[in-house]
Formats: sequence, C-alpha cells, structure tokens
Amino acid sequence: MADISASLVKQLREKTGAGMMDCKKALTENAGDLEQSVDWLRKKGLAAAAKKARRAASEGLVGVAVADRTGALVEVNAETDFVARNEAFQEFVRTVAGIALEAEGDLERIKAAPYPGGGRTVAEELTRLIATLGENLSLRRAVCLSVSGGAVASYMHNQVTPGLGKIGVLVALESDGSREAVGAFGRQLAMHVAAAAPQALSIADVDAEALDRERAVLAEQARTSGKPEEIIAKMVEGRLRKYYQEIVLLEQTYVIDGESKVAKAVEATAKELGGALRIGGFARFALGEGLEKRESDFAAEVAAQLAG
Repeated sequence: MADISASLVKQLREKTGAGMMDCKKALTENAGDLEQSVDWLRKKGLAAAAKKARRAASEGLVGVAVADRTGALVEVNAETDFVARNEAFQEFVRTVAGIALEAEGDLERIKAAPYPGGGRTVAEELTRLIATLGENLSLRRAVCLSVSGGAVASYMHNQVTPGLGKIGVLVALESDGSREAVGAFGRQLAMHVAAAAPQALSIADVDAEALDRERAVLAEQARTSGKPEEIIAKMVEGRLRKYYQEIVLLEQTYVIDGESKVAKAVEATAKELGGALRIGGFARFALGEGLEKRESDFAAEVAAQLAG
C-alpha cells in the first residue's frame, strides 16, 4: 500500500474540492497517483463540488435545536427549493443544528466537528452532499443562546418539517420561575420576533453607527420645516422614539395583544410568575436574508434538470 502523505491529500483537495476522507480514499485506491485519483473522484461525482461552489445559493433551510437551557439556530443554503425538500438535505440540516448546540454556535467548530456515521467532518459531509445532490450548498451561519435559569424558547415559521423551516427564532429568558411557564411565554415572544424582526434588544443595544445615520437623516428632514435648531433637535428626538419602536424589541408593540409594549408584557408575566424575568437575548434567522437571489427561468431550469 502506498504511503499517503498529508501534503498529497492536500494537493488532491485543492485540485478537486472533494473532502479529506474522500481524497485519502482516492489516493489509497490509486496507489498515490494524483491524476488517477482525480479521475477516480470525478467518476464518483465527488470532484464536482468545487465547480458548484461558484453558483448562487440563497434557498435552503433554517434549522433549530433546543436541549435543556440551550438553543441553536443554523442556516444551510442551497440553490433551489427542490433541494430544501430533499430528505438527505433535511437530515443534514437537522443534524448540524444538534451539533451547533455542542459547538456553542461557533461556525468553525461546527465545520470541524465529526459528522455522525460517516467518518467525516461536517465540512466533508457537506462536500459529499454537494456531489450527491448536484447543487452548491453552504453552511452559512449559526448561533447559540443559553441561560443559567429559565428557558430558551424557539419558534419556526413556515415550517417544512419539525425543527426546519424558513424563519427560525430563539429567545433566551432568564428567570427563577416555572420553566414550563417561562417557556410558554418565550414561545409567544419568539413568534413576536419572527413577525416584527427587531434589530436590537434594548435602546442601549442599537448599533451606534446606524443610530448616527438615522439621526442625520431625521435632522435633514426636520430642517426643511425652516424651524430653529433647538426645535429641530426636539423634532429629531421625537422621531427617534418612533424609530426605536420599530427596531428595538423591548420598545415594540407586542403582536400577541396588539397593545402593550414588549417590556410591559415581560413585566406582567414576571408578576404572574411571582419572580424575576428578563430577556437575556434573541436570535432570528430568515432564510437567504442579505444574500443575492438566484435569477433563473423556471422552465429552463426544469428542462436542464430533466436533461441530466
């Protein structure tokens, strides 16, 4: 048996984009011959992943996993919604969400973690799946929230199958109250986050650069009134309050009752629980947000798939 060095495996990975274990196997099967190993991977369909990596991937699924007082969200992208309905792809997203719990949402740790049952890492399993499904796939992002007391609640909007869908939300609630009651309120709050898409938890958490930009725009708009600067300053502060009501979770109108602020709903629930209750954090993943959408002719896409 030929001695397969790490540098040889690295060369083959760079040439083909295939996973480390697949490259090692290819070199072993072909006595360390690099070119024959490339051909071997191509025949197996494992060398196509690198080419597919240039194609836009803005479809796919968001996955959520919750265990004990910890929750994780992941987003795995694909090129088409066809793949999002594929059971192998769904199983991959579901598994990765569980791994994200162990890796505390660290994307590089998730990619390097062992993938169950195949002797591959998550990154290598993703490469194998790219070759199998024939589309570019991307493990785009992950986040993990945990609490020392209370609950981490989740909600999945447009759910395709349990734990998988288009908009995933986590809400971390610190509390010394009943875990079940805290979790029930947390789920309602997660539904609010899915609908209202807040950008910050509190006014203090609003991005300073975004706030400066908003303040500058509001000031310029107010100056068109021709009023003195001291009046303009008051106008700006008044309009900023409306801005906060749009983007800050605690300042938003709670969608569940349509009347009170979220902050007031938290206070009211704390009284019902008979103890402290605080939102420790939240996360919201909407599939494909911020990504360039793939433009294609649907009929041509289907024809191309049928042509093989």
